[in-house]
Amino acid sequence: MRLENKTAIIIGAGQSPGETMGNGRATAIRFAQEGARVLCVDRDLASAQDTAAQAGQGAAAFQADVTREAEMAAAIAEAVRLWGRVDILHYNVGMSLAGGDAAPTEITEEAFDRVTAVNLRGFVMAVKHALPVMRRQEAGVILSISSAAAVESYPYVAYKTTKAAMLAFTEQVANQNAGHGIRCNTILPGLMDTPMAVDTRVRHTGKTRAEVAAERDAKVPLRRRMGTAWDVANAALFLASDEAGYITGVALPVDGGRLVQIG
Repeated sequence: MRLENKTAIIIGAGQSPGETMGNGRATAIRFAQEGARVLCVDRDLASAQDTAAQAGQGAAAFQADVTREAEMAAAIAEAVRLWGRVDILHYNVGMSLAGGDAAPTEITEEAFDRVTAVNLRGFVMAVKHALPVMRRQEAGVILSISSAAAVESYPYVAYKTTKAAMLAFTEQVANQNAGHGIRCNTILPGLMDTPMAVDTRVRHTGKTRAEVAAERDAKVPLRRRMGTAWDVANAALFLASDEAGYITGVALPVDGGRLVQIG
C-alpha cells in the first residue's frame, strides 16, 4: 500500500491495439494495487474505461485530448472534484511513426507539429494546470515517460527531439518547485514489448510481430529480451512513492542495459 490515500492522474491510461499491455494501463493497475485512487485519462474513453475497470479500487475514467490545453485543465479539475487533491500526475502519452515521424530530411511540418503537440506540449500543459494544485498542497509528484531515444541513436527526428526536450522540462520543473515539496522525474524506457512500440511497427513495416519482436530482443543486453509495461509501471510506482522522497530531477533508464553500452 505504498500509495495509500494518494490521488493519481494517469494521462494516456488507455492503449493502442496490440497483443500486449501498454505502459499507461499497467501503471494505472499498479498504482491502484498500491492503494491509489486513479483517474484514467485518455482520448479514447472506452479504452480509459477498460483500464479503470481493470484497476478497480475506485478508479475512474475521463476523456481528454492532450493536444487541447482546456482538456488537460479539465482532467486536473476532475481529479480535484472527485478527491479534493492531486498527489501524482503521470504523463504517459507519446507517438512516433503513428504521427508520421520521419528522418530529418523527410519530416513534414504537419508530422513534426503533430508529434510535438502530443509528446511535449501536452505534457507542458498538463503540468501547467497541476502545479497550482500541488503548490497549494505543498506536495506532489510529477512523472513522465520520455525514452532512451532521447539520449541514444534514433532515426526519426520528432520523437527524439520531443523526448529529449522532456528531460530538460523535467529538470526545470524539479528545480523551480522543490521548495514547494514537489518532485518531478522522468522514465527512459528502452526497447519495450508494448502495443505502441511493437504493433505499430508491425503495421508500418509489413513484418510479422514475431520478426519485429526478435529484432528488438536481440538489441537488449539483459537476457536479450525486451522489457514489458510492468517494468515501467514498477519504476513509476517507486518514483511516485515516498520511498523516492529524496529523488527529483532525474531521468531513470528502464532499458535492460541499453544505455550502458553508450556510456
